[in-house]
Amino acid sequence: MTTVGQRPQSSPRELTRASDRISFVYLERCTIHRDANAITAEDADGITHIPSATIATLLLGPGTRITHQAMSVLGETGAAVVWVGEHGVRYYAAGRALSRSSALAEAQATAWANRRTRLTVARAMYRLRFPDEDPAGLTRQELLGREGRRVKQCYQQHAQRTGIAWRGRQYTPGDFTAGDTVNQAVTAAAQGMYGIAHAVVTALGCSPALGFIHSGHELSFVLDIADLYKTEIGIPLAFDIAAESAEDPGPRTRRALRDQIHRTGLMDRCLTDIKHLLLGQSTPGPDTAPDQFTDTVTLQTDGDTLLPAGHNHDPYGDAW
Repeated sequence: MTTVGQRPQSSPRELTRASDRISFVYLERCTIHRDANAITAEDADGITHIPSATIATLLLGPGTRITHQAMSVLGETGAAVVWVGEHGVRYYAAGRALSRSSALAEAQATAWANRRTRLTVARAMYRLRFPDEDPAGLTRQELLGREGRRVKQCYQQHAQRTGIAWRGRQYTPGDFTAGDTVNQAVTAAAQGMYGIAHAVVTALGCSPALGFIHSGHELSFVLDIADLYKTEIGIPLAFDIAAESAEDPGPRTRRALRDQIHRTGLMDRCLTDIKHLLLGQSTPGPDTAPDQFTDTVTLQTDGDTLLPAGHNHDPYGDAW
């Protein structure tokens, strides 16, 4: 029988596409281990097997312990692992990209490195969030001002719709319970959205740090992408949960968000939006083109010409 350490690493072609995965799985008060290419969650009720390649994000709540082998298989299959709890959210791990191509990462870096194109992508993000407005010609300050007004209006609109007394956004880093019920629900929804965005960004091989609206943080681009769906999905759902009951807003919000993501096909939409923003693709397509499954390494030379790696390119020397 082959031991875990001797099993070959799965290739991208063998892995489940990001858009076809479970958006996230939340576990708490259990020990997480590995059995072949699945992870296991063991608690007082027994052992549950979860195919690791079908998970986009694994949320680890209070009381969880995870083994080295479990982290190994999650990394191999491209899943993001996020530590969450009553006192906020922590990102401690991310899986490998599901593509071997650097095309999206290079497009992201190229657009980010130029102030003009960075602003162009920021405007495109605003247009995705608020399609009824045209951000053409707006400065960054004007974009931020309009975004702030629209989000404030969104809070007020859903407070009026659900009959909740809204006293403003309240979130104390490190203290989840400091806010009222609706603020806890908003925070829990944001945590779930950040985890999903982190998983998709990583799966596509993009840099989580190179943001076009957020900046200076290791997850700037993750925050950019998650915010695309804040006013459409996260905020309305949080108010609905808070209006139903004040009991356990965090767990109830996570379960409702998971169901909403499945109903709306958000994972597939997230992939399409990132490709549209970075490559200008306007129509949906597969996660990866066939040639992105292969390990192809090239060398850069003059005139943007790419040469095959693994060769001695000295025209006057002997081959190695």
